[in-house]
Amino acid sequence: MELASGYVALSRSAGFVTSSSSCHFPALVSSSFSGIFSHSSSSSSVRCRRNVVEILEQRGLVESIAGESLKKACDEKPIKVYCGFDPTAESLHLGNLLGIVVLEWFQRCGHETVALLGGATGRIGDPSGKSAERPVMDEATIEKNTQGIQALLTEILQQKAVVLNNYDWWKEFSLLEFLRDVGKFARVGTMVAKESVKRRLALEEGISFTEFTYQLLQGYDFVHLYKSNGVSVQIGGSDQWGNITAGIDLVRKLLQRDDAYGLTFPLLVKSDGTKFGKSEGGAVWLSSKFLSPYHFYQHLFATPDSDVIKMLRMLTFVELEEIEALEKSMSEPGYVANTAQRRLAEEVTRFVHGEDGLEEALKVTQALAPGSTTTLDWTAIEAISKDVPSCTLDSSIVVGPVVDLCVSCGLAPSKAVARRLIKQGGIYMNNAKVDDERLLVAESDIIDGKMLLLSAGKKNKMVVRIG
Repeated sequence: MELASGYVALSRSAGFVTSSSSCHFPALVSSSFSGIFSHSSSSSSVRCRRNVVEILEQRGLVESIAGESLKKACDEKPIKVYCGFDPTAESLHLGNLLGIVVLEWFQRCGHETVALLGGATGRIGDPSGKSAERPVMDEATIEKNTQGIQALLTEILQQKAVVLNNYDWWKEFSLLEFLRDVGKFARVGTMVAKESVKRRLALEEGISFTEFTYQLLQGYDFVHLYKSNGVSVQIGGSDQWGNITAGIDLVRKLLQRDDAYGLTFPLLVKSDGTKFGKSEGGAVWLSSKFLSPYHFYQHLFATPDSDVIKMLRMLTFVELEEIEALEKSMSEPGYVANTAQRRLAEEVTRFVHGEDGLEEALKVTQALAPGSTTTLDWTAIEAISKDVPSCTLDSSIVVGPVVDLCVSCGLAPSKAVARRLIKQGGIYMNNAKVDDERLLVAESDIIDGKMLLLSAGKKNKMVVRIG
């Protein structure tokens, strides 16, 4: 782990517990967080009874801290904190959610937050955690990605965070100004010692000068935000430690200030060491444009028992006492399987997609359950069709033997397989089990005259549209 000269890295663990301390500043937070916030009897404002750093420590959201007095600074007055997001795609993914959750915790404890879009740094590419240089994106792609992420952050954080783009100040910065005002204060030895640089130098491809200077660009972002917006804390994943300490050093050298801090959180990984946020289809996107609330919900619902409690601590705002009680119940007789997973999926889906998104996810989940008593209508099937395979057939093909339809739509490879599945109780039409292989599909089975839903077991489904 990298340490900047003059700064201390304090390792934290998920089980770290410290004594509570009072915050003496008003915070506009929800009164529903009774275990963390309390109303003042003398005013209508809400006061934070807990230090935000303590909360993050207890939830396993602190890897390292640069600046020993950060916790004290959070007690003394509202501070401003930022987290950066480079526009490498049009949407953020589940791995990025930790940064958003940490920003939200700062907000709920009365501090001000900034979400920084890397319109400039995204043109360079962060070498942290990468074994090869990122492909260069064209201007149009960067702009589209930036707009997509800005809309997403604004929606999730409910416009409580200030969203800025570092391209707004870097586009006016000339190379000579950069070398004079920033490069002059950077020590090559310190830059080479950063873990992200050392790893790349050990590889045959090495690291380009462009990527090598990334830490200075991100570091100067901290300087700019400190000087222009009063931001004194930068947060990021553990792989951002070198970039964050580089920024703190620049604040100290350029602005002669020693009250800049950094906080990193662990990367989101499962107990087996693999990333939590990857699926067979790729990244688990936060934007509903790329992944429906239903699929997002289902990914979280599939969290193994070995990881679900940790994810409840890190990704939700459920109180720790309730999470501990849930963890205890998992080992007791009578525990209903997947109760913890259901709570995780509901809480995170609500945070990312709102109540409407959660309602949609639950509706589709229920509608897709074989044997479900949910009444299917055309709009429900249409919503489902975004998440399952579909085909379009003439009504003359649909109306007739269900065995023939299973083959025609591709649900079964042959009539023999379809008959066997029916005998085994594995074929459903509009969520109702097909008990007779001689069943004929009637016009009345076609929902609203437009489509019907066929299922082979729990996972293989097909929406049949009438062409």
